Amino acid sequence: MNIIGCLDTPTGGRYVLNNNDVSNLTENELAEIRNKEIGFVFQTFNLLPRATALENVAMPLWIRRELRSEAHQIGMKWLELVGLKARAAHRPAELSGGERQRVAIARAMVTQPACVLADEPTGNLDRITAESVFDLMLETAKKQGTAFVVVTHDPQLAARCSRVLRLDKGVLQS
Repeated sequence: MNIIGCLDTPTGGRYVLNNNDVSNLTENELAEIRNKEIGFVFQTFNLLPRATALENVAMPLWIRRELRSEAHQIGMKWLELVGLKARAAHRPAELSGGERQRVAIARAMVTQPACVLADEPTGNLDRITAESVFDLMLETAKKQGTAFVVVTHDPQLAARCSRVLRLDKGVLQS
């Protein structure tokens, strides 16, 4: 996931993303690709502790130099889509693990990236909320053409994906 997301570079071979060999790009070029092309849902959330839920979601848009008012409006839309509009002013420490996970999902999707890398995106959610959030991810994939690479131990979640690959004892199987 780190190589796909341009966080790490491969030790061998090459990785081509949108016709760019990313192993030859500078840190600034990689950061730009991450901001424009890839959304991340980390298992540990990686939310900024002093920022509100809304600020955490809007952050990728601010990095793109979007107007704050527009970034807030778009961020609020995504918080509403994940059921957290009423929690927008709360900081991560004031949110449950499931709420933090949904903030991370909203942040990953706020820029309408080409690809979202999601590591256990519903791991901290109850079944009903997990189904709702995954419905949103599938709807986003269909409407926006966003690809989702989901790592999960949840067989019910995996069964809803259009393609499933399993990693078994270090061997990738289709």
